[in-house]
Amino acid sequence: MDAKVTWSHGLSFLGTADSGFEVPLGVIKDQGGDDDGFRPMELLLIGLAGCTAMDAISIMQKKKQEVSSFEVRVHADRAEQHPKVFTHIVIEYLFTGHNLDRTAAERSVQLSAERYCPAQAMLKQAVPIEMVITLIDA
Repeated sequence: MDAKVTWSHGLSFLGTADSGFEVPLGVIKDQGGDDDGFRPMELLLIGLAGCTAMDAISIMQKKKQEVSSFEVRVHADRAEQHPKVFTHIVIEYLFTGHNLDRTAAERSVQLSAERYCPAQAMLKQAVPIEMVITLIDA
């Protein structure tokens, strides 16, 4: 797997990888940027959320759960001093559906965390990760 960023101007870059999709990267004006793209640390969290979300929903579908809506939210605390690493991460899984089985949801999250999601496997070696599961009956 390969990825790259190409400098556009100032502190603005365009990122791409093997998939061919592009994502803008930038920083806020207070830091010398044009506020025109994702911050790199935001992309780490989006990658984590996407990785575990794809696993969890796939497993829930295989378990024949009637999920009508699904969202994964990630909150990370950061150190105050540079390099401002993540110090704690909370991943919240919000499953909405009819007659959802809590055990199935918990197992889908567990399998993602322990077996399938490489982003979570890497990050949990460096920072504590807490997982919260919310089931909403619709």
